[in-house]
Amino acid sequence: MKLVSIPANPVPEGAVVGVLKTPDGISIRFARWPAPRDRKGTVCIFHGRIEFIEKYFEIVRDLTARGFAVATFDWRGQGLSDRLLREPRKGHVSSFAEYDTDLETFMKEVVLPDCPPPLFALAHSMGAAVLIRAVARGNRWFDRLVLCAPMIKLTNIPLLALAPALARTMRIAGLGGAFVLGGGPVCSASAPFLDNPVTSDPIRYARTAAILEAEPALEIGAPTIAWADSAFRIMAEFANPAFPAKLRQPMLIIACGRDLLVSTEAIEEFSSRLRVGSHLVVPGSKHEVMMELDAYRGQFWAAFDAYIPGTPAF
Repeated sequence: MKLVSIPANPVPEGAVVGVLKTPDGISIRFARWPAPRDRKGTVCIFHGRIEFIEKYFEIVRDLTARGFAVATFDWRGQGLSDRLLREPRKGHVSSFAEYDTDLETFMKEVVLPDCPPPLFALAHSMGAAVLIRAVARGNRWFDRLVLCAPMIKLTNIPLLALAPALARTMRIAGLGGAFVLGGGPVCSASAPFLDNPVTSDPIRYARTAAILEAEPALEIGAPTIAWADSAFRIMAEFANPAFPAKLRQPMLIIACGRDLLVSTEAIEEFSSRLRVGSHLVVPGSKHEVMMELDAYRGQFWAAFDAYIPGTPAF
């Protein structure tokens, strides 16, 4: 298994890359980087939908410069992990429980045996939603979590109030493997920069596009009906006002002031009900604050540095 390197995005030094086999037979690509001498523990990175390890090389360098080891992997159905349908560009899972399996396999086979504690999580969008589910099930692998633009509620879906019922109906009708309405195989990350919903930074946006041009196998397009149905189900759980209060994991949630993909308002409402969490809104940032202009990234890193490793939570 490889990591894709291009001149604008070389592989950070010291990478160990390999493949995990999940209990249900899926091959998952992972990578980890050792800590410098003044190690502070390990930060595990969990990507959003359509993302892949190479997109986070800059973040890996930022973290190792801070003294952390880093570990990450590609969720099933994206990156260079196994694709689940004959059409590889369909973003598909039958259930988000499959992502739970990926997470548990990664933690048990890579992080816990090979990465120095204490352990921290840095997750984005869909990855943050999977981490929230893990916390709700009682998993306490991490001392603290930083969740960026978690997928609590979507904002860019036409007729959003009707979308969950429509996805459920289409899935029952046997269309779970089809693209969502209006979706197709083209990867949104390779679209023109103008009016993109994820970042204001043309250089970082072009870097991601260049990685995909160098290795088209990394691309996925729109999600399937089954993915959407599963996503709406977990977002319905998050919408229950009692759900956040059940979480007993220290976490910092970072929302983006100009997010066009997930609801900043819903994130703030969710965060306000946490018992051991807090939140921050980065004004002006689009959805991918870690891939934004330095003015926005600086606010993200200031919050991260103040919270991780932070003081012990009693």
